[in-house]
Amino acid sequence: MASQLKRSIGIVKATAMVVGTIIGASIFVQPSVITGYVPSATSVFLVWIVAGILTFFGALVCAELSSAFPRTGGVYVFLKETYSPSIGFLWGWAMFWSMHSGIIAAIAVIFARYMAHFIPLDSAGIKLVAVGGILILSAINYIGVRQGSILQTAITIGKVAAILIIIIVGFLLGTPATETVAIQPSLSSTIAPSSGFSFNEFALALVAGLFAFGGWHMVTYAAEETLEPQKTIPRALLMGTLIVTVCYIAMNAVYMYVLPLDQVISSTKVAADAADAIVGAGGAAIMSGLVIFSTFGALSGIILAGPRVYYSMSNDGLLFKWFGAVHPKFSTPHRAIIAQAVWASILVFTGTYQALFTRVVYTEWIFFALMAAGLFLLRKRKDYSPSYSVWGYPVIPAIFIISSLAIVINQIVSDPVESIFGLLLVVIGLPIYYIWIRKKPGKKEDSNEDD
Repeated sequence: MASQLKRSIGIVKATAMVVGTIIGASIFVQPSVITGYVPSATSVFLVWIVAGILTFFGALVCAELSSAFPRTGGVYVFLKETYSPSIGFLWGWAMFWSMHSGIIAAIAVIFARYMAHFIPLDSAGIKLVAVGGILILSAINYIGVRQGSILQTAITIGKVAAILIIIIVGFLLGTPATETVAIQPSLSSTIAPSSGFSFNEFALALVAGLFAFGGWHMVTYAAEETLEPQKTIPRALLMGTLIVTVCYIAMNAVYMYVLPLDQVISSTKVAADAADAIVGAGGAAIMSGLVIFSTFGALSGIILAGPRVYYSMSNDGLLFKWFGAVHPKFSTPHRAIIAQAVWASILVFTGTYQALFTRVVYTEWIFFALMAAGLFLLRKRKDYSPSYSVWGYPVIPAIFIISSLAIVINQIVSDPVESIFGLLLVVIGLPIYYIWIRKKPGKKEDSNEDD
């Protein structure tokens, strides 16, 4: 191939990608969902700590695999090299049609809805702003990974700084919730906190917490554009997940400090309510601005990551050659970026991203379990030589596998109809894969050659 991807992502940019991709809008809304399931401060913090630890375990697994396979595509490459091209194809298939494109559309709509706090927008206007955000960020990533990663780094530094300011101001200026006026009895009587909850409720709360940590693995997609990927990606994964965990726990501490627990449970915009409690009227506007900033940064990282998987699949002969083209001037997978932007925009305009995303997003944990289980298979191979090894092997990978499968089983039990539909959307990629392979009789099943 005449044009190749260029390395320009160092440790700071890679870490910013991890942090910026994870911290989107969830930390500003998910705490209410979690507190609703486990209505006690101790339990809430336990959920966030466990979610952070499991994410860290997943990052450890990814760190070893990325040091062994420092190639563009990340999870796709890990699954393909561990099992077969068909399993890698299913990951990419689910990514493009639902999981990855769906989350781009979902975050873009959240970004647009918060923009409506400052600019009057109707339903059509929100969709136009959402698509505009996707197209702008896709254009920036089109002209170079360096430009995209610089933007990602700047936004991430800005939003982490803003979160730190909120934490500091919250504890310095905020009034403890015990000193605030109690909520109306009629409300508190229906949602009063209780110290008791079931294991199932804790599991559901944990799923909500893990959702807020989503995207931690995406830095592995751009391995061939990363400087010293064997060292940089593992370090970025570990530092990034630790930074996010600390930010999340501290933010929840602020919410619990300035708001009564029953208000945290009932709130649909807990961060805005906390801001109002800290600075008075106008706090919601400040928090809306932060959410806009945060979602824009998360969107930037997700848009950067996805096309690298489609580029890698194309070079492996599992997608049209068109997807694998590298721009002769900008050295980016420009056609894959365009395809992703177009499909995500269609999902925004049709609104179908909601159904696709909610039905399919849990299935990525099946692939995560397979990814971690692959370590046990790979370590038996003589040609497997990672430069980084998971600390605590085999216990940590085993815990991550069990946790991933528990998330999937819990989802299926809680909502079997939607779950089965989601699984079918993923599995339908299998016959597509074999039809594709049949049309390429000269292509070996396990080939990963470059064209």
